[in-house]
Amino acid sequence: MKKIEAIIRKSKFSEVKEALHEIDVNFFSYWDVTGLGNEKVGKVYRGVSFSTNDIQRRQLAIIVNDDFEQITIDTLLKSASTGEVGDGKIFVSDVSETYRIRTGEKGADTLK
Repeated sequence: MKKIEAIIRKSKFSEVKEALHEIDVNFFSYWDVTGLGNEKVGKVYRGVSFSTNDIQRRQLAIIVNDDFEQITIDTLLKSASTGEVGDGKIFVSDVSETYRIRTGEKGADTLK
């Protein structure tokens, strides 16, 4: 099993969510995050322009079986991309075991 974490633009979240549902990834966690990156965001406050490095993004955590890893990554790459600096990152790590709390069962079937 794999854990796929993606940090994406908030403006792309609806599109990413719909694309994931189309490939039957129907469960994932997400939260709003603030980070620093190469993108420079300009702000105007009371007529004064200034730049900030704090970037608002949405982070997704998706657990999939090994055979579903690449299709999930390809879907994220396609649906989250604008072609501009600041589109985000995808991180993949191994998951050694999962458990379903309600029944106590463990293994890949808990992801269904």
